[in-house]
Amino acid sequence: MTGTLRMNAQVWVLGGTGRSGRSIAAQLARLGLSAVLVGRDANRLHAAAQPTGSETLPAPSLAAAVAEIRQRRPAVVINTVGPFTTTAPEVIYACRAAGSHYIDLANDVAAVSATYEMHDAAVQAGHTLVTGAGFGVTATESVVVKLCEGRPAPLRVRVDMVPSIAMEEGTAGEALIGTLLGSLHGRRITDGRLVPARIFGDTVRLTLPDGSQVTTASMPSGELLAAHRASGARHVLSATSEAPSSPLIRAMMPALSTLMRWERLRSFTTRHLARVRVEAKERPREHSWGHAVVTWTDGETREGWLRLGDAQEYTGAVPAEIARRLLAGEGRPGAYTPAAHFGPTLAESCGATYLLPQSGRQ
Repeated sequence: MTGTLRMNAQVWVLGGTGRSGRSIAAQLARLGLSAVLVGRDANRLHAAAQPTGSETLPAPSLAAAVAEIRQRRPAVVINTVGPFTTTAPEVIYACRAAGSHYIDLANDVAAVSATYEMHDAAVQAGHTLVTGAGFGVTATESVVVKLCEGRPAPLRVRVDMVPSIAMEEGTAGEALIGTLLGSLHGRRITDGRLVPARIFGDTVRLTLPDGSQVTTASMPSGELLAAHRASGARHVLSATSEAPSSPLIRAMMPALSTLMRWERLRSFTTRHLARVRVEAKERPREHSWGHAVVTWTDGETREGWLRLGDAQEYTGAVPAEIARRLLAGEGRPGAYTPAAHFGPTLAESCGATYLLPQSGRQ
């Protein structure tokens, strides 16, 4: 791997006081890596850093954090601050100037697509960009890569994200709200192109490997682009068990989707919804699941599952493991999603297990 000489081997976590930031710091500590938690509030940073012995770096704004990256040149920067359509470009430009590798948790089409477009510049700069390093993209993309090993590009792919998360009391946060609002524009891949599609359509009742059942419906999050890139399929659909079941809410989605195309309105909505407080809840099921069905032109169909525990804990494990691999020199310059870069073993390294039923023909 080529790259710019760095001044230190630290891993910086932007948004270090948030749930994802704290989870990543805990996983980095488990791997024996040094973390620097970056955030706006010095007192909250100190409290967040104590359980892991992490260092802290107060930065009152994103611009201040970006300036620190350029000056101090950390080896790896993990961005948990949303909305990623806004924060990712600024942080990536700073990482390029500093020679730092970049990882984020983006999971909306716009943000993931924007990072893909920086591939050539990252190759020239000699640094690695990994976007979508959370549960949804990693879990579903990994199954697709596993199913497609040793096979030509398939005709059709459907991925389903089935998270199980224990909610802690607090605010929703701009990363989550930005991802949700960014996924309200119904889209799918048809004949290799991103095209409009009805959101929350294509409903399927899935029987999970443990015998329980969930309903999933289409939602164009980052899994859509990741599955397309990983498989090369002409037709791709991404779906989630988190789609609303209420007919009224589903009927309102086209109008809401249109409104969210207005940048100012979307930014205003993101800021205000991010402050809404949520109650603590236990996770609804023992496992979270990534699921994929892949079909080839000869009629062969393969189905696979990735089983793991709490989706939030997994979102901490994935970027920490990627950071470890980048520090070990296992990365290559360019822009990627996790399994597209590191293959299906990455998911297993983070504690997940593949379940691959017998394939068949349609």
